Amino acid sequence: MTIPIADPGASYRRFAEEIDEAVLSVLKRGWYILGSECEKFERAFADYCGVAYAVGVANGTDAVELALRALGVVHGDKVVTVANTAVATVAAIERIGACPVFVDVDPFSQTLSPEALQNYLRTNSAGVKAVVAVHLFGSLCDMPSILEVAERYGVRVVEDCAQAHGAEVSGRRAGCWGAVGAFSFYPTKNLGAFGDGGAVVTHDPALAERVRMLRQYGWRQRYVSDIVGLNSRLDEIQAAILTVKLKALDEDNMRRRTIAERYRAKLQALPVVLPGDPPGGKHVYHQYVVQCGGRRDELGRYLRQHEIGTAVLYPIPIHQQPAYAERFAGVSLPVTEKLARTILCLPIYPELTDEAVDGVAEAINRFYAK
Repeated sequence: MTIPIADPGASYRRFAEEIDEAVLSVLKRGWYILGSECEKFERAFADYCGVAYAVGVANGTDAVELALRALGVVHGDKVVTVANTAVATVAAIERIGACPVFVDVDPFSQTLSPEALQNYLRTNSAGVKAVVAVHLFGSLCDMPSILEVAERYGVRVVEDCAQAHGAEVSGRRAGCWGAVGAFSFYPTKNLGAFGDGGAVVTHDPALAERVRMLRQYGWRQRYVSDIVGLNSRLDEIQAAILTVKLKALDEDNMRRRTIAERYRAKLQALPVVLPGDPPGGKHVYHQYVVQCGGRRDELGRYLRQHEIGTAVLYPIPIHQQPAYAERFAGVSLPVTEKLARTILCLPIYPELTDEAVDGVAEAINRFYAK
């Protein structure tokens, strides 16, 4: 049995009738950009996240960039974030001309360490305009502690929620903690489009209005640019698809949690570190990431030989990647660097069967029994 690491096409097969109807409706209407479907999805997604406003944009990278621009981050400002993330986070910072600053992560949650943030800002707060707190693999950062540190130094917080749709801490979902939240709807996300898409969410009407202007050339009135903006719009077809899939997001997240519990029951006796809920929170398992120590690569090869997909997210921390290594040669992030050597992602998505989960777990147990 072949078990892929992800199967984004499976969600279409589940929702085919509703999605076909929604897409055909858009095609017949003949309005494809910033119309009623986008507005409908924005309202529904804002309600889901527990915020007042959601603004659909073209992708998650743009969402982070527009969130930072809306907060007034400009060329030369410093933005604190982590190197244990997709390069998109840093690409968004650098497109503004801002300077990314990397701090280390917590070894269990693998997200921004409030202590590391505090240690940096204590002596280096000058020029820091924002923090991008990256929720990773389906789990939120320690947002109460991060916000406490950021407020102490007068720094705004952007949540990078690309991997945390529906994740919670203290009953509050991703996107409703910081000044702004940035989401991706890449097809493999917990809420995935059938192409690219993203959204910026906020409680602040002024920030929401600024993002709306920034996503379309700085227009408040058509063809009149009041500020410098760009072209980053969520199209009507993707919005219609996302509206259909949003209705099942909680159910899908619960299935991911059930799969994670099944993995835990079958792998907990092994010499690996398994993921779990953050304190007072709910993990939604965008990825199921196991810390395997020094046998990570060997285990990955073994699973692939048995037709089980795996991934390493992320194999090279951003500060050590070829495009960045020279500039950040003096940066040391011990926890981030250790995680890059030891973590392995196992298959997890709502359509994954119990039989497949058991097959993955049995293969891992055979490997460690060798």
